[in-house]
Amino acid sequence: MDVNSSSVTLVAVSKRMGSLDLAVFSAMLASSAVIGCYFGLCDGRKKNSTQEYLMGGRNMGMLPVALSLVASFISGITIQGEPAEIYTHGTQYWCVLLVSYLASFVAAMLYIPVFVNLQLNSCYEYLELRFNTKVRKMASILFVISQVAYIPVIIYIPSLAFSQVTGIDVNLVVPVASAICIFYTTIGGLKAVVWTDTLQSVLMMCAMITVFVIGLINIGGWSNVWRASERGHRLEFFNLDPNPTERHTFWTLLIGGFFNYLSPFTTNQGMVQRYLAVPDLKTVYKCLACFATGLVLFKSLSIATGLLLFATYEGCDPVAAHKIQRHDQLMPFFVLDVAGHIPGLGGLFVAGIFSAALSSMSTGLNALSGVLVEDLLAPWLPKENKILWLRIAAAVCGFVSLALVFVVQHLGGVLQVALSLGGITLGALLGVFTLGMFFPKATSKGALIGSILSLVVTGTIVLGAQAALFTGALRHPILPVSTETCAENRTLFLDNIPILDAPHDNSGVWFIFRISYWYYTVIGTAIVLAVGYPVSIFCETDVEDQRPRKRNLFSPVIQRYLPADEDDKMPEKNPLVTLSEEAINYKYCLADVK
Repeated sequence: MDVNSSSVTLVAVSKRMGSLDLAVFSAMLASSAVIGCYFGLCDGRKKNSTQEYLMGGRNMGMLPVALSLVASFISGITIQGEPAEIYTHGTQYWCVLLVSYLASFVAAMLYIPVFVNLQLNSCYEYLELRFNTKVRKMASILFVISQVAYIPVIIYIPSLAFSQVTGIDVNLVVPVASAICIFYTTIGGLKAVVWTDTLQSVLMMCAMITVFVIGLINIGGWSNVWRASERGHRLEFFNLDPNPTERHTFWTLLIGGFFNYLSPFTTNQGMVQRYLAVPDLKTVYKCLACFATGLVLFKSLSIATGLLLFATYEGCDPVAAHKIQRHDQLMPFFVLDVAGHIPGLGGLFVAGIFSAALSSMSTGLNALSGVLVEDLLAPWLPKENKILWLRIAAAVCGFVSLALVFVVQHLGGVLQVALSLGGITLGALLGVFTLGMFFPKATSKGALIGSILSLVVTGTIVLGAQAALFTGALRHPILPVSTETCAENRTLFLDNIPILDAPHDNSGVWFIFRISYWYYTVIGTAIVLAVGYPVSIFCETDVEDQRPRKRNLFSPVIQRYLPADEDDKMPEKNPLVTLSEEAINYKYCLADVK
């Protein structure tokens, strides 16, 4: 049966937000702009310092940085997508709660001390110190491509939700919200981004908690939610099937999720910037502990909200009833359906979704400006007045992303391809950093060849899988839904039995295209290591790779097995409270042997 567009329109019109909701949303945007103005124009510190703009002066507090990490890691797609995932596929996704702590611990112990000890402006600068300029530029280009593909999507998806519940054209919402984000990011630098992220993370949590509590009261308590979830077969916690083609299993999410989290935790410039914005390594550890806890709390709430959604619509699935078109529209529909009568709540929820999107966008723009100026364009830019070029780069990236939003909205099913690009680059980036920090004999040639092969193989798998999904050859059926209690049941449906998504035989699709998307980063990382290290050992070594390696270019667990040298004693005596002139000289002495 075709979607009844008139019924969708009636639902949207009847539940649009009121003036108070729009006022709440507008207040969020205005507050973000004010924070940007303060740190960009009114704060009395060195506004023209690169350290201040990119790293917040390296003296920021633990709590705002931790909240900023949470806000930038959570996007509007997460707020809408995770509850819908639980609604349609069950609770096996819960394993990401374990992954959050595990990946944070490994990143804190093995990777992040290297960045903190070197006090770099860009995490990709490490690759030049460890390998050469080519490897640094390759990683920087991968980061730029992934961010340029991702930012338009994270802005467009919540804009759709806003348009759905307000009736305001998405082409009007996107430019206004994006322009404000570009403004405060360009003017205020990292401090503005961190403090707006702090505000936005609080809004996100308040919106989700408020919606959850009201929905829980409406359904009659958690016991009713749990019983409905049992009836609907939504409760699945330990699917121990080792088959890698199963979309979600305990092992898929534990192993694949670990690598998917570890890569951005350790190789994403936006996150590494925040580690370097606090005074010392001890504070970084506290930030990561709070960050992991924040992720666990937020994702636990998302999982519980997904079960609440199912309990609320157990007998009348909104998609099957043609009230919405896709399950990722469930959250805004639920807010207005259950709590639309409460003035301001719809505005708070939409502000929460947009807060997640804007925090991810501002983080991406600030990181992109640093990577472009520090890693890619530095040889061609004048060294004086670098802060101006950083601001220009942030503004240009912002407006390019804004322009791409209007391209994204016409791509339809290709959105899935855009979201999967992260799986292509995350593995290559994690692999090359791991190769550098854990394998002293690894060379620049091994890093380049391993990374390129990783990109080719992983890209082939991702694009092949997305093509199979797009043509319908590969499908992942959802759990059963029902329209039994819909008021329109007698006129819209032939019967009132549960609607089952028929099992689909995927055996006709090539095995590698059926592998769970959670394994893409694992595959990419493994290829870099499996190819890069043998190439380093058996291929002719470049002159650059014959220079002495400083111990602090390697992970702490590897340093203990390397011979000591005089140069690497200096950072141990000065535990990085500030970037002194001595530390600057030390960082660049590593490159003098080139």
